[in-house]
Amino acid sequence: MKVILTQDVKSQGKKGDLINVSDGYARNFLLPRGLAKEATKQNLAELEGKNESVAYRKNQEELRAHGISERLKEITVNISAKAGAGGKLFGSVTSKDVAEALKSQYNIDIDKRKIELADGGIKTLGVTSVKVNLYPKIKGEFKVNITEA
Repeated sequence: MKVILTQDVKSQGKKGDLINVSDGYARNFLLPRGLAKEATKQNLAELEGKNESVAYRKNQEELRAHGISERLKEITVNISAKAGAGGKLFGSVTSKDVAEALKSQYNIDIDKRKIELADGGIKTLGVTSVKVNLYPKIKGEFKVNITEA
């Protein structure tokens, strides 16, 4: 009997998978517990519609990430911080500071966890290149200019 899983089932499959199981297993275990539903034409059409919707959404997110990546190439974010002799900062500029500056200066909202900074932050004055993980296999890069406050 073919069924569509409505929840993850150990050793059978993940939610949304179409699997073939014995009639007894389906009728006595999966269906009564709500772990699966029978693979009727209507349920299969519904599953296909959901899969197409998910694929469309992922495609849109990927296109958006490419657009942001292209836009970031031309951006230089300016941040001012207190510095001592030799251009060393008191503390460091963190990914949170960079994300906030990017949002306020260019209205680009990027999660601070996606910003890659070496050694936990920027610790000197000047221009630094910063990489961002926008989407799986899509990275962006922009410059951060640290000036003395």
